[in-house]
Amino acid sequence: MLVEPGFFRTDLLTPESTSYATPAIEDYRERTEQTVTAWQGMNGLQGGDPAKLAAALTQLVGSGEPPLRWAAGADAVGVLEDKAQTLLKQADAYRELSSSLAHDDAS
Repeated sequence: MLVEPGFFRTDLLTPESTSYATPAIEDYRERTEQTVTAWQGMNGLQGGDPAKLAAALTQLVGSGEPPLRWAAGADAVGVLEDKAQTLLKQADAYRELSSSLAHDDAS
């Protein structure tokens, strides 16, 4: 089971647990600084409850048929849905061209 967690209220984002590298590539500096600022601002405010995550993982593992991929947390579900929508749009954008690449004698 691949677990894709959202943000859970743990010590992960505390200054004692996480350090951030100084941006070394100028093209990524602004985005990196925005991400670090956002993560630092969410410390202690993460929406996910780690005890509930543990209980859910135990439930899934014990179910006999755990999912191949599981989004843990409402924020993770949103990210997964956005990614799925993006991939579908990309598949549809050039569907005809993509589908026209088989050998002429292929079924």
